[in-house]
Amino acid sequence: MSYALGIDSSTQSCSAIVIDTEAGKIVAEASVNFGEHLPQYQAPQGFIPDGPDGEVHSDPRMWLDALEMLLEALGKHCDLSKVAAISGAGQQHGSVYLNENWLDALASLSSEDSLSSQLERCLTRKTSPIWMDSSTGEECAEIAAAVGGNDQVCAKSGSIAIERFTGPQIRRFYKQDAEAYAATARIHLVSSFLCSVLCGADAPIDTGDGAGMNLLNIQSWSWDEDLLEATAPNLGGKLPAVQPGTTVAGQIAPYFVKKFGFAAETPITVFTGDNPSSLVGMGASKPGKLVISLGTSDTFFAAMPEVVADPNGCGHVFGNPTGGSMSLQCFVNGSLAREEVKDKFNYDWDQFTAAFTKTPIGNHGNVMVPFFRSEISPRIDLDAPILQGTEAFQNWEEPDAAIRACVEGQAINIKLCSDWMQLSPEVIYLTGGASRNDAIAQVIADVFQANVQRLAVSGSVGLGAAMRAADNSLSCRISDLENIFCQPEPGSTIAPQADAGAYDSLASAFSACLA
Repeated sequence: MSYALGIDSSTQSCSAIVIDTEAGKIVAEASVNFGEHLPQYQAPQGFIPDGPDGEVHSDPRMWLDALEMLLEALGKHCDLSKVAAISGAGQQHGSVYLNENWLDALASLSSEDSLSSQLERCLTRKTSPIWMDSSTGEECAEIAAAVGGNDQVCAKSGSIAIERFTGPQIRRFYKQDAEAYAATARIHLVSSFLCSVLCGADAPIDTGDGAGMNLLNIQSWSWDEDLLEATAPNLGGKLPAVQPGTTVAGQIAPYFVKKFGFAAETPITVFTGDNPSSLVGMGASKPGKLVISLGTSDTFFAAMPEVVADPNGCGHVFGNPTGGSMSLQCFVNGSLAREEVKDKFNYDWDQFTAAFTKTPIGNHGNVMVPFFRSEISPRIDLDAPILQGTEAFQNWEEPDAAIRACVEGQAINIKLCSDWMQLSPEVIYLTGGASRNDAIAQVIADVFQANVQRLAVSGSVGLGAAMRAADNSLSCRISDLENIFCQPEPGSTIAPQADAGAYDSLASAFSACLA
């Protein structure tokens, strides 16, 4: 058998993909939207709305119900007994809190009842904080102070103390409800929680997802004693073991064999976070390939040649589930900034694109810091862009120059903010809505001096999970799977047109504007 199953439990849905590694094709796909298919949890966007003080939580029972609905739907398109390897991914930073009954409940699951009805009695925290939560600013400051400042937190964990990260979330829980915290025997991430359920036994946390907690030391890839102590009492004993993403967590639990027809003893590779899984699913698990996602926020991630933390504290370091480490950096002023400039001149997208044919590379020295709202890469509070150049340009009287300056400024900022990663890009994979725009892709190719390609991959998180499962348990190689499933769109390669020094002076001017 050569089928591998990848599961993706994201913010709004739970999805799955089954690949046939011998035939080199996708066999089946299915998805369950939380808001649409599980309205009883009153989470139309996958989370409970209107939380106090910036709280954004989800009900972990919803994730369990969705998993069962997903497997039932998938079984209508695919013989699940042919699945020979399984892995998955969960939305990063979400956490689940469980009592001492957890292990016994896992080991005694009855296929006659639902997962949620059997496991809800294990929850010491009825809802789970997720990555959108912003309620822990005070806790972040306390953790940073306890270990000598955010520089130390970043050097140890790969990120400064971040509100949505699991460590600050755990500290807030401990402060708000010490009794419930004391009754908590195990704290899982979304990924390791679902992996545990599928295995019917406690699963480890992998280095990819574990690094998004402000608790894992990125040099030793083990829990950091200083960060644990700064977060909450006796925390080390409440966390699962940390293992590389190549670890087999266990075998499929009898519950799923009886209820959904999986083959007994099917191996399950440890789950990871959605971003590390997407790195694999986009064919970028080895250094030299970068991924830039052009969405509401722009996101940059890549496999790193060595473990190094961002000295400015803006980027993040996670474990690479295929080995080593990866970087990730978010830029708030993405598509919304491009739209702001377009709309300022009442342009449509065709006129926006045409502006690049009317302006030269380097834009005659006109430079823009295109931040219409506070940015996190770099950390700066602005409510309007900074413009430097001709008087007409600074007065917003040159629409085409402003459009080029916006996109050039975004590309330069991404490059400047990612220099700490010590990358030598061979190719940049573009994804997201704006990746379809050739003019934007050309600017990125010119600034980075690398070929740009669009990937034909959809559902990269689930695909990455299936590929990892196949690599780990079906004697397949990730590189071979990439050649099959992660090919760029035909004819999508865009090569640099500018020479290597074309943007040097503009980058210097951009840095001066920031300073």
